[in-house]
Amino acid sequence: MKFDELTIGEARELARMFGGTPALTTDPGPWRIGEKYLIRTVTMILTGRLVEVYDQELVIEDACWIADTERWADTLRTGAVREAEPYPDGRVIVGRGALIDAAQWGHALPRTQK
Repeated sequence: MKFDELTIGEARELARMFGGTPALTTDPGPWRIGEKYLIRTVTMILTGRLVEVYDQELVIEDACWIADTERWADTLRTGAVREAEPYPDGRVIVGRGALIDAAQWGHALPRTQK
């Protein structure tokens, strides 16, 4: 490979692979920008509105850490949670490698501490 013959696209891909700015994914898969989600990771549960999808991260707004839920099916059905700790306004980055599952959240996003 001759570096002085790389295309701009090839150079960007190399930069991304070796710690450059992550690229927005061109195929978000099942994720829908603007939808509200309940996201379960290996260590916590979050709610938020999806604003960006990257290869290794999701970015959400109006985010809240759900410290304790009702019975899982009840929380999904009704939106009820026992403990909620909202993030301040702004974006929250969630590593996709830590995801267990996610469900679309058809309820108001929790924005008050409980």
